[in-house]
Amino acid sequence: MAGKLEKLRKLLDQTDERIVRTLAQRQELIQAISDLKIDEKTTIRDENREEELLKRITELAREEGLDRYFAEQIFKDIIHHSVRFQTHSLVDHHNLEGGRETVSVAYQGTDGAFSHQAAYRHFEERYSEVECIGYDTFEEAARAVENEKVDYAILPIENTTAGSINQTYDILGEGKLHIVGEEAIRIIHCLLAIEKVPIERIKRIISHPQALAQCSHFLSKLHRCKVESYLDTAMSAKKVVDDGDLSQAAIAGSYAAQLYGLEILKRDLANQSKNFTRFVIVSRDEISVDTQIPCKTSLLMTTSHDKGSLISCLKVLEEHGINMAKLESRPKPNEPWKYLFYLDIEANTDEPETATALDELRKQADSLKVLGCYPAQVGKGGEQ
Repeated sequence: MAGKLEKLRKLLDQTDERIVRTLAQRQELIQAISDLKIDEKTTIRDENREEELLKRITELAREEGLDRYFAEQIFKDIIHHSVRFQTHSLVDHHNLEGGRETVSVAYQGTDGAFSHQAAYRHFEERYSEVECIGYDTFEEAARAVENEKVDYAILPIENTTAGSINQTYDILGEGKLHIVGEEAIRIIHCLLAIEKVPIERIKRIISHPQALAQCSHFLSKLHRCKVESYLDTAMSAKKVVDDGDLSQAAIAGSYAAQLYGLEILKRDLANQSKNFTRFVIVSRDEISVDTQIPCKTSLLMTTSHDKGSLISCLKVLEEHGINMAKLESRPKPNEPWKYLFYLDIEANTDEPETATALDELRKQADSLKVLGCYPAQVGKGGEQ
């Protein structure tokens, strides 16, 4: 029995290896197709072909006795990855980034942090070498870009459980950086400790304040456990290792557990099972995005205190058929009871209709600043 099981597992491993190699071969074909589309100025997406592909896949799955829904979902992810890759290739081509081999990215935290993982996810496929440099604070990461120490910074801006991350909004409002991309990843928080001990033995839990907020329901049930904020999720994991205290645990990702050799006591601690964080990528220079690529444009706006002033501004977007994806208000520095408004609109500043709308918006608002126009992330975020 044991020998037969081992043989089957070996065959399964070999099959998995063939799947990965086949995906790598497919990626090479996508690269060639992407280069050809750029040269011939062909559209990235062919939705009719995508529908035909999915139809063929479901039919083939049925013939092979495979769950059709399962096969369809896998190929939807493959298509999403293909579109994502071609989008990045086209953006890099238009902004003279296509020939670069290396890139440096600042983030808040240390190795194993969710920001660290999001940075690699966004850049690793586009560059031969990605140098990620951790900083203690969001502000330090942003300043590293402004001072030309790195090419980009990646900053978390909102989470589906804890809401907006106000520090990032303040950095964008005060600084001279431009948003040039976004990345959304699924966050799976885990309780990490040195050894597999019962949770009841844990007397102290440390993590980043945002992670603690996202796991508040779980933490509220630990009545005899002290919860403390720390600089970063991954730094919390490292501190647990360094302290060597069996009664101490950290909330961080599974990658941090692997990196620092910790045991996972419990997975998926967040209040919401689908816990996603959206990050923005910022640069010293703004980018131009081909109009065939779905875009977001982020704006910073101030309005007067006159009745209906905000509504009048938003009406401009409606009149030009522009959808607003998000509206966020923040207190205006040094001016009590006055507010800045951050808007995400689904539009490209290179489109004439959008340019006209922004001109009209400038006349309605007290001030308007374009924080960045960038490709909207297509589909779901990656799971970490």
